Amino acid sequence: MFYVATLISHPDRPAVTETLARQAARYLPFGRAVGWLEPGVAIDIPFLLEDIDDAGAEQALVNDLTADIRDIIGSEPVDVVVQKDGESRRKKLFVADMDSTMIGQECIDELADYAGFKSRVAAITERAMRGEIAFEPALRERVALLKGLPATVIDTVIAERIQLTPGGPTLLATMRANGAYSCVVSGGFTAFTAKIAAMAGFDEDHANTLLVDADGRLSGTVADPVLGREAKLHTLNALRERLRLGREDTLAVGDGANDIPMIEAAGLGIAFHGKPALRDVAAACIDHGDLTALLYAQGYRRAEFVER
Repeated sequence: MFYVATLISHPDRPAVTETLARQAARYLPFGRAVGWLEPGVAIDIPFLLEDIDDAGAEQALVNDLTADIRDIIGSEPVDVVVQKDGESRRKKLFVADMDSTMIGQECIDELADYAGFKSRVAAITERAMRGEIAFEPALRERVALLKGLPATVIDTVIAERIQLTPGGPTLLATMRANGAYSCVVSGGFTAFTAKIAAMAGFDEDHANTLLVDADGRLSGTVADPVLGREAKLHTLNALRERLRLGREDTLAVGDGANDIPMIEAAGLGIAFHGKPALRDVAAACIDHGDLTALLYAQGYRRAEFVER
């Protein structure tokens, strides 16, 4: 069975050397460091493994190989993605978390700053993303603290505080140009996802709805049902069914514990600067690269990127 290990660094800080690539290739069965996707930034190392009928045993072996290559990489700022090679490597469906993934901020924390509760809300957010407390009650507790804020603050937050994660628009434009469909699915709010999805280049978005009183102020409540971890999984599966795709055709990315079911169900599930609970189950972790790392993971060469 053909496999590929991809070494990836941040495009602004190239760290993948020929020496490092050769060291990784020598460790892998019949490994060959021959596939530069961008010199110094990303390289494919194809290798061979015997066919394994047990999916669990196969994944365990891939996990072990990934850990061993990370040991070879050591302290170098280089990520590694190990997966099967083949046509399904380039995904046809991309589903992504928003906060701290496609954008660099947590929207609810930024809203809370205007209400004077940012530190309190941020602490709850961090615990929820680590999986230490249940997502739905944590969301309701945080939203209650926003009661009375003018709804217009949302536009201010988007304009003044929200920044797209570097590489995100290029990731989406490149995948779209190659026939992929994309969706952002967030435990945050539609008031943010609708605008951020358009800014980044997503095809659709799903999130929770903040309720607004008649006087245009946030009511401190969120519409039912709350979109959380199981709803993210449902969105991935519903889109896959709608588009008539196999599991192997899907890519999902997130950073927190509420992304776990979605990440586990994807053909390639990636923890992007992820919390420990997610890192433990994700097929791959991106800790150093920007979001173009997800293109390199799919075998795209830098010359194939579509800038946006």
